[in-house]
Amino acid sequence: MIGFMSDEKALVIDPFSRAEASAAILRERTGVDRFDAAVVLGTGWRSAADVIGAPVREVPLAELGDFKQPTVGGHTPSVRYIKKGQLRVLLYLGRIHLYEGHDPHTVVHGVRTAVAAGCRTVVLTNAAGGINPGYAVGQPVLISDHLNLTGLSPLSGPLPAGVPSRFTDLTRVYSGRLRSLARDLDPSLAEGVYAALPGPHYETPAEIRMLRGAGADLVGMSTVMEAIAARHLGAEVLGISLVSNPAAGLSDAPLAHEDVLAATGASAARVGGLLAELLPHI
Repeated sequence: MIGFMSDEKALVIDPFSRAEASAAILRERTGVDRFDAAVVLGTGWRSAADVIGAPVREVPLAELGDFKQPTVGGHTPSVRYIKKGQLRVLLYLGRIHLYEGHDPHTVVHGVRTAVAAGCRTVVLTNAAGGINPGYAVGQPVLISDHLNLTGLSPLSGPLPAGVPSRFTDLTRVYSGRLRSLARDLDPSLAEGVYAALPGPHYETPAEIRMLRGAGADLVGMSTVMEAIAARHLGAEVLGISLVSNPAAGLSDAPLAHEDVLAATGASAARVGGLLAELLPHI
């Protein structure tokens, strides 16, 4: 049996094998041999969980091996198994971030585990600062593309034999088909480009002006690592941001994590209802 990384004794096992091992434990804990889709809830999205669907099983991530515990408020370290019609869904109740001191392989372990468990669709959600002046706080925005400004990639480092080439095409990283399905259910949904920075500090007004000039509509500190990892393994990706605040310099109010949680929590249930309708059609 494959062992797991520990603080006491690190075993040299590639991240894809670790994901396969976690997926095997997940199948055992849930009694399900294969899943179809995974949803990752972002900061403050907890209120969406019950709206998406009642859990058949909920498994603490600590039981699955190689999952690090989140240290940020608004993230719960467990995964739910949910049925939506015939669709078998994994719902991660939170995520970890690069700024918590993790490397990209650790950050994307949940997504790789989901794909190893059979998921061919990955829905990534987040709370984001709004750069586009047309966005309102609490508004959901479909991610049409991203700017990865973290300087990192989950495809760096040695790749074992049998793993797809690291040179992954990201021309259509966020599925146009899935965005179209979402707009069929809610024609009011906007689309925008998400810029990812490493954080954990918020951006300066000068940085926001730069990002706006580069074509960004949203800014945050997550999502892109998971999107790259999912596309690398052939999964279809849908990204949804909830605008939690105007970006730096676009409002007189100071930026605070507590306000992000409050703003996202007030709107996430609505988007949870959208996902509950969308998932059976993917």
